[in-house]
Amino acid sequence: MNVSEAVASRRSVREFLDKPVDKALLERILQKAQNAPSGGNTQPWNAVMATGEPLKKLLAAVAEVVPQGPAAHKPEYNIYPPELDGRYKDSRFGVGEAMYAALDIPRDNKMARLMWFARNFRAFDAPILMLVHTPRYMGPPQWSDIGMWLQTVMLLLREEGLDSCAQEAWAIYTPQIRQCFPIPDDHIFFCGMAIGYRDPDAPVNNFPVPRAPLEEAISWEGF
Repeated sequence: MNVSEAVASRRSVREFLDKPVDKALLERILQKAQNAPSGGNTQPWNAVMATGEPLKKLLAAVAEVVPQGPAAHKPEYNIYPPELDGRYKDSRFGVGEAMYAALDIPRDNKMARLMWFARNFRAFDAPILMLVHTPRYMGPPQWSDIGMWLQTVMLLLREEGLDSCAQEAWAIYTPQIRQCFPIPDDHIFFCGMAIGYRDPDAPVNNFPVPRAPLEEAISWEGF
């Protein structure tokens, strides 16, 4: 698979097969991903790779507080800016509606939508959950470096026939993550990423995800 094929076939996968992922394969992918760029070669990414009993422990801890709703949410940063608007807000709303349409969950069925949202916190039944964190003093440039590293990991996963779903949603349950895994107090938790083999027949893995036209995002000067 070349890079263009990896980019084209990568998507946020929300239904995984019950198929284990070999640790040696993950190590090979993550070793390659260490070549991702970062300003000043700071390499600000840190992660816990969770599976098996440690992952089950986290999922159980979160399942206990999910029924509390927003009262249990304790993110350490704003997952979305409160002032999100325009095409950015429209894109976020649009992909959510497209996903629920693929799942045949109408907008007025709030309970079914909440139940599906809760699947985030089962990592969509993926066998691996990567939990990403970085020192609290890191700024926006270093967070963008982490994004480049995550994209590198995701494309390398595709090269090996694997899939992923980057999940900033996990940030709302940072206390439970910290209870289960040794993330340093002077680090901020950023996101989770479900990793595994996609279920190719699941409707939630096949709905179209439109992208903004190039002219909305890019301007050309001097060409």
